[in-house]
Amino acid sequence: MENDDVICSGGGISGLCLAVALSKYANVDFHVYEAAERFKEIGAGVMIWTRTWTILELMGLSEEFSKIAHAPPDSSLAVGFDYRKSDQPSEGFRFHLVEVPHGCIRFHRADFLDVFVNNVPEGAASFSKRLSTYSVQGDEIHLDFHDGSKATCDLLIGCDGIKSIVRKHLFEMLSNDGKQELDLIEPTFTGTMAYRALIPTGLVTGSSIAGKASYSISRGSIVNVVALTSDPQKENTIFDGPWVTPCSKEEVQGCFCDWEPEVQTLLQCIEKPTKWAIYQLKPLPTYVSRNVALVGDAAHGMAPHQGAGAGQAIEDAYVLAKLLGSPLATRGTLAHVLRAYEHVRRPMANAVLQGSRDSGLMYEFNYPGLGDHYGALGPVIQSQWDWVWATHPDEEVTRGLTYLDHNIQGHWHSDDT
Repeated sequence: MENDDVICSGGGISGLCLAVALSKYANVDFHVYEAAERFKEIGAGVMIWTRTWTILELMGLSEEFSKIAHAPPDSSLAVGFDYRKSDQPSEGFRFHLVEVPHGCIRFHRADFLDVFVNNVPEGAASFSKRLSTYSVQGDEIHLDFHDGSKATCDLLIGCDGIKSIVRKHLFEMLSNDGKQELDLIEPTFTGTMAYRALIPTGLVTGSSIAGKASYSISRGSIVNVVALTSDPQKENTIFDGPWVTPCSKEEVQGCFCDWEPEVQTLLQCIEKPTKWAIYQLKPLPTYVSRNVALVGDAAHGMAPHQGAGAGQAIEDAYVLAKLLGSPLATRGTLAHVLRAYEHVRRPMANAVLQGSRDSGLMYEFNYPGLGDHYGALGPVIQSQWDWVWATHPDEEVTRGLTYLDHNIQGHWHSDDT
């Protein structure tokens, strides 16, 4: 794509992965605008699966990521999830074990982001640039930032998270009646609160709970704990308060006071927990409009129950970069490129978004028709992960390129609008 100017609004996992992927193409001019004073991530752990690991290998980053994983990943079978019934005072029991190639590959979120940061070309990012609004003027997109500065580009990629400003303006521009599309702008409360904490591994070594309600990060030196409490009736209601707040360890312990002894042992080790209100997006009917596209949480912010948010963001970035780096991508075909990206990514990511919600209901024995029927529940939970192995990432790229080529040649598909 010659002399095109691509702006990535947001420097989280999706924006930085896209920047690194685009840097492989000398003919793609891009820049990252980040609202914060530096690249940073909040949260403690991030997990990925074999599909995402394949992308990191294809990007030439696997060696660097291996050094910061809980353990160097290999393709042998390992525990993905160990499902255990623990919500009773007596000793709990395992009702299903999922083993997968590579297992669950785990990282400290800040370390994970740093690998991408270290591979972004010097001078390719600007900080303290919070997007205020954008407008489309002819073939150019004009951006206005809170500090009064401006920028222009041919292609704007919204990598700005679940509270995306790019998504807000995209759907405002798409809206004809001010109802349906505008209703999709804001993320919705899931009814779930997550208590998060980090515990030095030494404090739980020797306790069998260490591998049952948590997972290790930072090369095994830290145990990342995420304890969830849900009220399904509060899904899609208004949550009154900040999304993330500190809380007392007594509050966490009080939520799980009637759970099995091993849970109590783990929670006694917590010192400085935080409480997170979990939000998600409704499945969006489009990720693109003209020369504007959404990636990552801006397109499909999801609940954490499949550990898939980071992986889906990386898939978005990988597929989009491959399409933009194709000889088929020019200024004149940018809108077609974005439709090809959406054609590949939206069905997958929206399905994972819905699957993450459904998985959360299953974990808490609230899924309609299954409840606490453990023999039936285990296999259904496992089937929720089938998308991880459905295709190879480069097959998705090939589908996108084929779709792009057909549309450039005028062979329009029925889902084009």
